[in-house]
Amino acid sequence: MSPITRRDFLSDAAMAGAASALRLDVSSGTNPEALPERRANFDRGWRFLLGDAAGAQAPGFHDVAWRSLDLPHDWSIEGSFDENAPAKGNGAYLPTGIGWYRKDFTVPSSVHGRRIALQFDGVYQRSEVWINGISLGMRPYGFIGFSYDLTPHLAPPDKPNYLAVRVDNSPQTNCRWYSGSGIYRHTWLRITDPIHIVENGIYVRTPSITRESATIEVATRLRNRSVRDADLELTTEILSPTGETVQQTTTPHTLGKDAETTLAQTLTVASPALWSTTTPHLYRARCTVRSRGAQIDQDSANFGIRQIAFDVDRGFLLNGEHVKMNGVCIHGDGGAVGTAVPERLWERRLELLQQMGCNAIRLSHNPPAPELLDMLDRMGFLVMAEAFDEWRHAKGQTSTYGYHRYFDEWSERDLTAMMERDRNHPSIVIWSAGNEVPDQTAPDGPATLQRLIEIIHSKDSTRPITVGCDQIAAEPKVAPPDFLDKLDVVGYNYVDRWRDRREKYYSIDRQAYPQRRFIGTESSALRGARGVYFTEQPIDDILERPTNNLIQVEQQQKFVQTYDYVSGDFLWVGIDYLGEAKWPNKLAVSGALDTCGFLKDSFYFYQSLWTKQPVLHLQPHWNWPGKEGKVIPVTCFTNCETVELFLNGESLGVKGYSFPRPGMVGRYGNYQPGADVLQTTSDLHLTWDVPYTPGTLTAKGIKDGKAIEAVEVHTTGAPAKLALMNDRQRLRITPDDVAHITVAVQDAQGRIVPTADDAITFSLTGPGRILGVDNGQPDSHEPYKASSRRAFNGLALVLVQSNGRPGQIMLSASSPSLASAQISIETN
Repeated sequence: MSPITRRDFLSDAAMAGAASALRLDVSSGTNPEALPERRANFDRGWRFLLGDAAGAQAPGFHDVAWRSLDLPHDWSIEGSFDENAPAKGNGAYLPTGIGWYRKDFTVPSSVHGRRIALQFDGVYQRSEVWINGISLGMRPYGFIGFSYDLTPHLAPPDKPNYLAVRVDNSPQTNCRWYSGSGIYRHTWLRITDPIHIVENGIYVRTPSITRESATIEVATRLRNRSVRDADLELTTEILSPTGETVQQTTTPHTLGKDAETTLAQTLTVASPALWSTTTPHLYRARCTVRSRGAQIDQDSANFGIRQIAFDVDRGFLLNGEHVKMNGVCIHGDGGAVGTAVPERLWERRLELLQQMGCNAIRLSHNPPAPELLDMLDRMGFLVMAEAFDEWRHAKGQTSTYGYHRYFDEWSERDLTAMMERDRNHPSIVIWSAGNEVPDQTAPDGPATLQRLIEIIHSKDSTRPITVGCDQIAAEPKVAPPDFLDKLDVVGYNYVDRWRDRREKYYSIDRQAYPQRRFIGTESSALRGARGVYFTEQPIDDILERPTNNLIQVEQQQKFVQTYDYVSGDFLWVGIDYLGEAKWPNKLAVSGALDTCGFLKDSFYFYQSLWTKQPVLHLQPHWNWPGKEGKVIPVTCFTNCETVELFLNGESLGVKGYSFPRPGMVGRYGNYQPGADVLQTTSDLHLTWDVPYTPGTLTAKGIKDGKAIEAVEVHTTGAPAKLALMNDRQRLRITPDDVAHITVAVQDAQGRIVPTADDAITFSLTGPGRILGVDNGQPDSHEPYKASSRRAFNGLALVLVQSNGRPGQIMLSASSPSLASAQISIETN
């Protein structure tokens, strides 16, 4: 038996698990659902109205004409692109505004006397919640979960209760990237005894770890909401990664009425299975509360047994071993689905990033969906968890409506909620209190930082704290020492921006501050839309040519990989994301994956540097009609020792590079292996200037003295047919699953036509639906919620989801003058 994950909860709720002892009618109809007793998924059966509606919080409000839907839901992604949209390029030129959600449910008499709370994992933004016409409160921050106790306001048993949620994302602009709008994460009902473990009330620490044993400290927060004192017993079990109980202890306690306490327990696990990037073993602390021998509550928390340290000289250490953090930053949207992202979509993206060699994720710049952190734990990523993009002082990009408006009143509650929710995740190895905050250089900045540090340390003292600082060497103002000295690890955003730091990077501050710990919180990545190439060198809006960008990224990577004291680097970004764009573009294109999850050329560059597997990749495509005889630069990303390039069978020469370059060992003249390999450049890529002739480019690579399989790039024929490729043959009927169908425009020989932009129409039969369509094109204004899409450089994507019933889904794709294609998916 393995630890329960958030996916298990979703599956159990969707299939109405019969093992539950509690039955609640939480749908909008009359059919009760069988749900897990302590926490029930509350996503189904809502009604929605886009726009404001006076009096919609009232129980008797007439909402029959409203749209029916299930959560999570992002209404912005359903809209049309508009250059004049209030959110502008920050919000991907999509609509925002105000929306209402309503839902009715009944509580049976069998639950009378229990506590019922409603939990939201995230609502963007400025949400106010009513139950039976009574306001429960407003929450401005859209990136953190919150809950309300419904118990005092519920209708009598078996009578209807009416929930209403108003979401106000109309003050624009309020975010520097696409945030989505609505109840875009999951909702839950928590049903507990009046005496219970509070929400996120289990905190696990592992203060002592050896190969022989690990000390586990579990602090469990209990609350007594009853009218009398209670004699309790708290039993905590430690479950192994395989689900077996390996240790347990019981603590008696008398808890007074209307009181709260935290019980600390210490357990020892023999021969612990350590959590690491290669062996992400997860243990589970299961806490059971009993009174007079009867179980009255039970909750659990997954955790990992691992040691982390940021060393002045050795950088990041995991379980005592040096690990370079080869990281990327990611935002919260999922392309065609907006911010209402099914779990499988994140899983596929993270799988691809791992194949690229990425081992670290910066969750920029706010708390993510809880299920994403669960996934990062299971997959073995190292995580920088970040709280805020704005403190007291406003950023110009968010105008007057950013988080600075709420910081003084809400930051302690929001940061505390993040810490209590996320502190058990072993993947999180460092906290970031903020990103590029103007407070870095403000007179009150150090005091604000100190306050945030104290909040974080009050909830978790086991991890260091950083801030993504972009003013460390800026001109004319710089972040002062009294700000930076408060950080356990100093986070550098774009360390190479100013003067000779373009070449010296961290070395200047390494010499000036020898006890400082360093991490690259944000660094330039290779930019550009998938499959877009230039035969001449354009200059973009920040005066940077594509070749300059490549050299910049390569040189910084060489420095980071060479010097251990730099703990690692987080590239901006791993995946293209909506927002931070200038019309007609709607998205930013510095990811190694586009918004479809299709690989860009930069994927292979990072893979060649961050992995040991053989990499041999050529760019660009070889379809250049009208440019015969014109020189086309051909680039090869590889970790082969040497590569020979051929055009139509004629050799264009052998080239090679070496990094790191081998030196002598032990005695003069005794070079390390590989020192005699041909080196024609000090770059981390190879290039040939090739006069264009249609045909076939072939690259043949040598690695470790052996030839690896060659790669070819062909001049293709005209578009002739469509092909559909699926990432999975079977689809679960649960809403967290989704199938990614790649649509390729091929020539008659089955080769993808790299310049094709044919319009494609999709039709679906069977128990499923098209969740969204995409092609990764930055300036496409086609809707995401549609049944058609143009190909972009030969490819498009269809996301397919089950409708909750088993059977066979059939997706068809057609386009004028092209042979159509079909693909089937089983749901179970």
